[in-house]
Amino acid sequence: MIRQNRTKLSIKEICLFAILGALMFISKIVMEALPNIHLLGMLTVTYTIVFRKKALIPIYVYVLLNGLYAGFNAWWLPYLYIWTILWGVTMLLPKNMPKAVAVVVYPIVCALHGLFFGALYAPVQALMFHFTFEQTLAWIAAGLTFDIIHMVGNFAVGLLIYPVSVTLKKLVKDI
Repeated sequence: MIRQNRTKLSIKEICLFAILGALMFISKIVMEALPNIHLLGMLTVTYTIVFRKKALIPIYVYVLLNGLYAGFNAWWLPYLYIWTILWGVTMLLPKNMPKAVAVVVYPIVCALHGLFFGALYAPVQALMFHFTFEQTLAWIAAGLTFDIIHMVGNFAVGLLIYPVSVTLKKLVKDI
């Protein structure tokens, strides 16, 4: 009997992940007028709940599209790990969390990612611009207002994670 390699992606999966990554990118562009309010955290957590390890594919499609669109510059480097951190935290959550718990935990995780976004971004800034520890802390503090806005926005859109993940699971169950 020949064993199938489950790490291979089907054509359907490749197309689906490309579309989901593009959806992340388009959602960011559409919402750019709002400071630090977007669907990216919600989509990252949702994709992780539904696709687990494979969620990294649409996440990095988004990261690549973002770099192609806006330029691969200093701002882009933290995107190589910032979304992976949210993916990793989500991966650590129980797979079959009860609904009553999930509808609270998912938005909180998403909100905390928004709150700590500046601190997660800071190491690259510090290395690239030769910040001292004190300058790095000042850089984080200067952006705290935007991180709080990011947190509130992520919590609000994070309320969609559970219903969207349930719907997405139903839509892709045969893929």
